[in-house]
Amino acid sequence: MKALETRYVERLADLYPTIAAASTEIINLQAILNLPKGTEHFITDVHGEYEAFAHVLKNGSGSVRRKIDEVFGNTLSQKDKKELATLIYYPKEKLAQVKETETNMEDWYMIHLYRLIEVSKRAASKYTRSKVRKALPKDFAYVIEELITERAEINDKESYYNAIIMTMIRINRAGEFIVAISNLIQRLVVDHLHIVGDIYDRGPGPHLIMDRLLNYHSVDIQWGNHDVLWMGAAAGQQACIANVIRICARYGNLDILEDGYGINLLPLATFALRMYKDDPCSCFSLKGPQRSNQAEMETDLRMHKAISVIQFKIEGQTIRRHPEFEMEERALLHRIDHEKGTVTLDGKEYPMQDMNFPTIDPDDPYRLSAEEQDIMERLEQAFLGCEKLQEHMRFLLSKGGLYKVHNGNLLYHGCVPLNADGSFRKVRIFDQVFQGKSLYDALERYVRKGFFAIEEAERENGKDMMWYIWQSPNSPLFGKDKMATFERYFLKEKETHVEKKNPYYSFLEDSDVVDHIMQEFGLSLKDAYIINGHVPVKCKNGESPIKCNGRVMIIDGGFSKAYQKETGIAGYTLVYNSYGLLLVAHEPFESAEAAIEKGSDIHSENMVIKRVLKRRLVGDTDNGKEIREQIRDLETLLAAYRSGEIKEKI
Repeated sequence: MKALETRYVERLADLYPTIAAASTEIINLQAILNLPKGTEHFITDVHGEYEAFAHVLKNGSGSVRRKIDEVFGNTLSQKDKKELATLIYYPKEKLAQVKETETNMEDWYMIHLYRLIEVSKRAASKYTRSKVRKALPKDFAYVIEELITERAEINDKESYYNAIIMTMIRINRAGEFIVAISNLIQRLVVDHLHIVGDIYDRGPGPHLIMDRLLNYHSVDIQWGNHDVLWMGAAAGQQACIANVIRICARYGNLDILEDGYGINLLPLATFALRMYKDDPCSCFSLKGPQRSNQAEMETDLRMHKAISVIQFKIEGQTIRRHPEFEMEERALLHRIDHEKGTVTLDGKEYPMQDMNFPTIDPDDPYRLSAEEQDIMERLEQAFLGCEKLQEHMRFLLSKGGLYKVHNGNLLYHGCVPLNADGSFRKVRIFDQVFQGKSLYDALERYVRKGFFAIEEAERENGKDMMWYIWQSPNSPLFGKDKMATFERYFLKEKETHVEKKNPYYSFLEDSDVVDHIMQEFGLSLKDAYIINGHVPVKCKNGESPIKCNGRVMIIDGGFSKAYQKETGIAGYTLVYNSYGLLLVAHEPFESAEAAIEKGSDIHSENMVIKRVLKRRLVGDTDNGKEIREQIRDLETLLAAYRSGEIKEKI
């Protein structure tokens, strides 16, 4: 036995000190391999829509309702199934509603407790008892385990279970028990959650989504360009900070920064009100719900314009600082003719719709005024010093990355940058050239350097790279030739607003290109899928989220309310359970209140992508591969015990 292997086996012996202990663990692990694989839930492009996200999380994109159907079949009416599902999603709120109308709560408790126990039994059946035990709520762990576990030694099981339930009702703990077991069902129907990018921007609750994810039992995140933008802001990159504030202002969501993260925007507001006092800021109208208070609305418009001008200045500085980014054409302020009121783009002159720029020096347009500089320095310190924001970003760093290969699926947000002929685009990052998977790996390293690099120059490059990822034509998370923010604000000519997509999107039906991408990321071409977010699927125009004969799935269908008019739906999600892949198309979510009062759910249409003939087991997954390696290591330890190379520690 080699020295390194000997040391490893000796360390393993500390955990399993006897033949009996090692043997028992091998038996346990072998048993786990033969359990059904856990359900994976894929969600993308949530864009701050917390209520809809929370509901989809509660119902597991229909997984809870499918469990109810499995358990009760035709023995319950559709009305009763709907009521039971609502109780599982919103137990506290539903109980409060029931108590207002129900005359015999004891009977109601008895009926619904039994139904919930049966659903929880089915949800727990694919896990080991140990895993279920770890998921049990502390206050009711013993009781729930008794109720959902078969006890062969008890002859009169019905009487035994009745006694437990009646006691809970008698001592007035049935309500709390219903909340606990409902949350357990939500926990068990989904084993692992994948967020395929863009938690942030547009909607009002990204901070609430992050709080929810912090406490989720098993999750990974593939960063979207909006997420990386917030990461750059949290790292103190000023162009990212300006973009974050501008987008919040544009969608009427400055409350996210002020109330959600406690970032003081008063210096910016004071500056904007003074500098643009008599400016109607008509080019900076807000999207989404409008404030009822006219003074607040006018303040938001002026802040929107003030931070946009600052953003264009700082972005120009960043572009000039990094000529290797090859983004000089996106530095636009020096192309404005202040006397003629025009801007020159691609050799053509366009009239500007707004020329009130009191802080722009035509001779040095990218220089911040002294007050703008002070505002940005204070904002930088506020973002760096925000404990909650830093906690959320650390979570994104620890649970996330630019892509993930998991159980034979490739997950990423955006696109793999391609050339017009379908080959991988070569991209220069500082002094090296990358393409395909190596480009993703290099960019991810720079993101992490922006937070953790010891050398200041490397850390600053990492911060600037996060802005690059946000909007570079060569960024796999952006995937367009330009971000036409300036043009959309100031030019009425629609031709200037066009953002051309990377050729990747025209090759999604090309099996050779899809094969090449899969091979680049180490996937087998058999039973492999690309799961992709970022670009909304316009379902109402007949566009399908399923590409290349089902091998590629674009599951951004418009969670964001801002896009639902374009897409015609409210998002796609994907469920991958032991029976196959199920794509779920969602209708817009009315509200949690409507779900509780009327029992309304997000109406979903299910599309079966693949149904397997043989149910997939844990042994067929990535986790199964790891378990087999553990078994091999333990068998090596057993052999060492039996050969006398290692002594048992009795």
